Amino acid sequence: MLKGILQGCLLILINEKPFYGYSISQELSKFGFADVPKGTIYPLLMTMEKKKLIEGKRQPSSEGPQRKYYYLTPTGKVAKDHFIQQWSTLSTGVNDLIRKGSEQP
Repeated sequence: MLKGILQGCLLILINEKPFYGYSISQELSKFGFADVPKGTIYPLLMTMEKKKLIEGKRQPSSEGPQRKYYYLTPTGKVAKDHFIQQWSTLSTGVNDLIRKGSEQP
C-alpha cells in the first residue's frame, strides 16, 4: 500500500517541478516521509520510468557530476490525477470510519 501511495506522492512532486533522486527524498522529508529509505525511492523511480510515467534527463550540476532529473510525462499526469481522485475517496472513507469509531464509548 505504501508503494502505491509513495508513487502517487512522487507524481505530485515531480508535476510541480523536475527533481533528481536525492532532492526527492529531501522534499518527501518535509511532508513526514523522512523514514522512507533512499533504497526504496530509486527502484520506484526506475519502475515509474519503465511505465512511462516519468522521464529522466541528465543535466549538468554546479555541485559536481551530472544529475538525472525526472519529468512527468503525459501518462504520468493522467496517473497523478487518478491517484488524487482515488486518494480523496479513500481518505474520506477512512476519516468517516475514524470519526464513527471515536464517537463510540
